[in-house]
Amino acid sequence: MAELIYDDQGRLLFTEEMKKEYTLLMPQMLPVHFTMLKRVFELHGYKMDMLTSTHRGIVDEGLKYVHNDTCYPALLVIGQLIDAIKSGKYDPHKVGLMITQTGGGCRASNYIHLLRKALHRAGYDYVPVVSVNLSGLEKNPGFSLNFTMIRQMAFSMIYGDLIVHMANQCRPYEIVEGETDRRIDKWVNRLVGEFSQKGSFKTDFVRENFDRIADDFASIPVRRVPKVRVGIVGEIYIKYAPLGNNNLEEFLRSEDCEPVVPGLTDFIIFKCDNRVEDHKLYGGKTATYLGAGFLENYVKRLQAMMIAAVKRHPEFRVPCTFDHLKGLAKDYLGYGNKMGEGWLLTGEMLELIDSGIHNIVCTQPFGCLPNHVVGKGMVRKIKDNMPQANIVCIDYDPGATRINQENRIKLMLANARMAARKDAKTSKPGRAAKKAEPIRETV
Repeated sequence: MAELIYDDQGRLLFTEEMKKEYTLLMPQMLPVHFTMLKRVFELHGYKMDMLTSTHRGIVDEGLKYVHNDTCYPALLVIGQLIDAIKSGKYDPHKVGLMITQTGGGCRASNYIHLLRKALHRAGYDYVPVVSVNLSGLEKNPGFSLNFTMIRQMAFSMIYGDLIVHMANQCRPYEIVEGETDRRIDKWVNRLVGEFSQKGSFKTDFVRENFDRIADDFASIPVRRVPKVRVGIVGEIYIKYAPLGNNNLEEFLRSEDCEPVVPGLTDFIIFKCDNRVEDHKLYGGKTATYLGAGFLENYVKRLQAMMIAAVKRHPEFRVPCTFDHLKGLAKDYLGYGNKMGEGWLLTGEMLELIDSGIHNIVCTQPFGCLPNHVVGKGMVRKIKDNMPQANIVCIDYDPGATRINQENRIKLMLANARMAARKDAKTSKPGRAAKKAEPIRETV
């Protein structure tokens, strides 16, 4: 068994010996993106396992060891990690826990400390916790992020966005059940396999990959019958994680809907843009301003290539640019509003409505005050300006029942279908005929 080594503050370190012997457990947020992240860590010699459990016992474990006033995502993540240690699947003396640490105003910066307190209360002081951060908050001898690794992780997020964007528009309509998921597995394996190849991040190579991904998903045989499209926005963990939102995307598909989930690329650009806006508002180091601006423009160029790849197939909804999304939010919130998801959450709702997706589920986790301000707090203003908006805010917390959440969403869907029937009756004859077209197949 690896020797336990502590730093001057009494923090248990993840050592080089542990890297060879221990399995690191990571919670899941975005299934496709995080699968690629897991493979990236494995490329660099780490033994990894991604937790995909979603049972009620996770909430119960979180309630045991996390203060009940803490935000719901923290309770879920910590509960899932402790539940995994207790499951019997792992040797508790050969396992470490991995968690992200933002370094910003969100309580996510303190998840790691809450997790260590929970481990102490549960009797697992000997389990090391590894912080994944770009702010130098914590360092461990056996874990580090180099430039190559960071770049591979960043491209995992961007490639993941394109895969999910295309897949979400295929899965509800696929003729051969499971074909979309098979294409996802194919591209995850292929892309991660390419990460170690020379030249795999050159602009031309990346552009070709974007085109290949879009072309491959566009070739899936589908039957495009009319369905209600529903946007999903909210706090980043609850919006994406099946554990956090009670498998919301799966539920919407079961209700014969097409889920529309904004990608992570806008959030990445948003975090860079925050630094640029901070400099404009408050001043600060010029180097930080220039560095953030460079990264922002680099990711914007990648986003433009991704959009161009989707545009090759007119039957698919094309994501908008970050600049367009930012422009939509300017009359609602100041760009200095960046806590939680900040103005980006409001912007995502506006962009969905602007692109014709009027039905939106805004996921509101307990304990995330900024998210309530820029989410639920902006709904009335949005509806005043855009009466066609059909937005329901769903609270996710330990005491909320899944059946109540789903019933509220069903009520929103009933309103959506009623509005669709009304639009069909009042549309012009030519347009109505086009909308009523029952089946369009691509084989």
